[in-house]
Order: sequence, then C-alpha cells, then structure tokens
Amino acid sequence: MSIGVWFVVLPGVLSLDLTGPAETLALAGEAFHLHFIGPDPQVITSIGLNFSGIEALPDSFTPGSLLVLPGVCDSNRYFETPQAEQVRRWLTRLQPQIHSQQLNLMCVCSGSLLAAKAGLMNGVQCTTHHDVLVRLRAAAPTAQVKDNRIFVEDRGIWTSAGITSGIDLSLHLINRYCGPKAALDVAREMVVWFRRSGDDPQLSPWLRYRNHIHPAVHRAQDLLSATPESAWDVQEIADKVHVSSRHLSRLFQQHLGISVRDYLEQLRLAVAEQRLLQGQRMEQAAVAAGFSSPRQLHRARARNA
Repeated sequence: MSIGVWFVVLPGVLSLDLTGPAETLALAGEAFHLHFIGPDPQVITSIGLNFSGIEALPDSFTPGSLLVLPGVCDSNRYFETPQAEQVRRWLTRLQPQIHSQQLNLMCVCSGSLLAAKAGLMNGVQCTTHHDVLVRLRAAAPTAQVKDNRIFVEDRGIWTSAGITSGIDLSLHLINRYCGPKAALDVAREMVVWFRRSGDDPQLSPWLRYRNHIHPAVHRAQDLLSATPESAWDVQEIADKVHVSSRHLSRLFQQHLGISVRDYLEQLRLAVAEQRLLQGQRMEQAAVAAGFSSPRQLHRARARNA
C-alpha cells in the first residue's frame, strides 16, 4: 500500500523545496502517491514558472499520510498573503491529527515558520534554514529549535534546513519506509552519492570555512576538497598554490582560524561519516576517507566531538 504525500503549494513556493522532495519520493516508485494541494488551482513559483493542477485543501487524510510544507522565496511576504492565512487556519484544524501522529508532517526550509504560526511547533524539536532560525524561535517560543542541523525528527514532525536538505530528508524517509537499499538506489539515480543524516551540520566543512576572499587559501581548499583522502602534506599543498608552507599555515590561521591539517581532518571526517551512513564498515570508511586505520578515525572523532 502506497503512502499518500500531500504537498501544500502556495504562491512564491521555492521550486526546489517542492520539486526536490517530490522527485526523490517519486523515484521510489509506487511506495508514495503524490498530491499537490493549496488554496489556488495554480501559482507562480519562485523562478516564475506557473504551477497548475493544484487540488483543494482536504478536510482529512488517511492515517499515515505525509503532509509537506515547502518554503517560499520571501517568507516575510508570501506567508502574509490571504492564501497563507487560509493554510494557517487549515493547519490549526489539523493539529489533533498531527500531534496524535495520524498525519505526519514534513517542513522544508521556511515551511516550518508556517507550521509554527499554526501552533504545530510548540514543544517540538525542530530546525529550519540558518537565516530563519531567529524568526522560528519568535514564532514558536516553546519550540526546541536546533541550530546547524540538516533535519530533525520529533514525534512524527520532520523539519529540514534550506532547499536541498528536503532531498536529504526525503531520502531518509525512503530509508525509513522502504529500507536502506531503496534509499541508496534513489540516491544513485539522482547522483546524490552521499546521503546526509539529520546530525550533519547545515554548514559542512566544504562550506563552513569558505567565507573569505584570499585566493591562495581558496586554491588550497579546492585541492583538499577534491581528494581529501590523498596523502597531503603542507609543503606539497603550498607548492601547488605557489606560497611557502609557513605562509600557507599563517593564512589558514588568519582566514579560517584552524590549521591546514585540522581543516583536512574535518574533510576526512565528513567523508568517513558519509561512508558509514552508506553501510560501509569502519575500516572501509576510514581508509576511503584517508585515515590509516579505524583507530586514527576514532581519535579524529574524539578531537572534533
């Protein structure tokens, strides 16, 4: 029996918030049956495309259904429209079904704000895009808002961070309902080779230390990010980016606040964790990430805990 998935489509909906999870779940075959619902029969999305064929908001759902609230391109504007207010009132009426877990809820990006406005996040562990965390806390003061998380689950309510994290959460749900092989098959079909988990930070090592403008440091980061498993030493990296090893070390401390070796270790840790999520054994994951042994991986984990 397939699970009904109901996407709420509002004007200004972020296209990838909607189509990312929809495509991911659709690739799982008959396991999920997708519906698109909303106050209007057609809307203009964030990229200007006209999305039509939208069904009316239903009054009830088959137990076990999944309701999806995608984000919008400007939540200050599009969550203040008459259509958003209609959905907010409708969500409030659904609160008993959601809190009793007869109806599961998935919020992508700023979709959690609309859920919070409907009173659905009170006392719930949740997250959202890092730019919207303050507003989520204001909208739901009793919610347990988690910083820097890809997605969070709490009693049948799933919330995810920005945009592409909806794909990660959808893969997690496929794993939950259909098993790890089905999730891995869909990830491979989508060329999403490494499925992130809810515990992964929104700002991964590949992004977290990129907020600078020094070209030599960026070149060094590009090299390390491309093949973190390689046997890099500081002198080799410095030679490739045309600075001295001492100067490169100073630049990393100045612009990133960490050493070259610590940066490389964080990249390797991220790769190892991704490999473990895919079902590889500890020894395989450690070697694939560039660690000499599982013991070295455990030590790196302890240092970065």
